[in-house]
Amino acid sequence: MWADDAALDATERRLDEWESSLAERAERARTLSARMQNLTGSAHNADRTVDVTVDSSGLLIDLRLDERSRHQTAALTARQILQTTMAARTDLVRQVGDMAVESLGDDPNARAMIDSYCRRLIHGQGPSDAGR
Repeated sequence: MWADDAALDATERRLDEWESSLAERAERARTLSARMQNLTGSAHNADRTVDVTVDSSGLLIDLRLDERSRHQTAALTARQILQTTMAARTDLVRQVGDMAVESLGDDPNARAMIDSYCRRLIHGQGPSDAGR
């Protein structure tokens, strides 16, 4: 089948390189996934009466209200919480993007991961905290 041993050796080397490349990419993806599980996004509103932190899924894990928020309407405070939560999710997506590019480089898989986070957390308004 092979015309000469050199062609067979070259083919074996290419297959070995391909296999090694796949194993390396899989390891980088596993490492990235583990690092991303520990990410949080944080934000505060302009007057710093609302501070929000979200976990790696975009769920609210910490909310701090300054005492000054007592002197405003509940509706205003609610809007500030929602807006600040969205800003914290945006911070999370930025971090995911930075980490994905750092780990995977300019790779279609990195772009797909970033796009997925954007769709889910920013454009889709994120997961619901209601069931927690």
